[in-house]
Amino acid sequence: MSVVRFLMLLSLVAWVGGIVFFAFVLAPTVFHPGILPSRQAAGAVVSRSLGILHWIGLVCGVVFVVTSIIDAQVVNGVAAPFAARNLLVYAMIVLTLISIIDNVPHDDARRVEFNRLHLWSTRLETTVLLLGLAVIFLTSRRLS
Repeated sequence: MSVVRFLMLLSLVAWVGGIVFFAFVLAPTVFHPGILPSRQAAGAVVSRSLGILHWIGLVCGVVFVVTSIIDAQVVNGVAAPFAARNLLVYAMIVLTLISIIDNVPHDDARRVEFNRLHLWSTRLETTVLLLGLAVIFLTSRRLS
């Protein structure tokens, strides 16, 4: 059981921690004047990093849901795919899938439209972070 809970928590911490690192460390650092030779270079680093973060998030989301269901089955004798924490993680997965459009070429019409809607991208990432923090809270409450 402890291995299941460890994987459940590790997946959540890796995903939410990655978002925190990206938003508060990586992006501000690479866009700081003098760090990289141009804003285009900074944008390339952020775009690549965000793409990797999205895939990490999707894998972590699936690991969390699977291990959460196994944990509920063992503890309560009933699988709980629609527990509140899983519903929040499902929302995080959906929002992350929506955010993946950021990984298209710069001259692609979808990319041009995405850049116009960058504010929405930031809102999606913020929402995923807030949902993740809520899942951490719900999960930690359940473990005590």
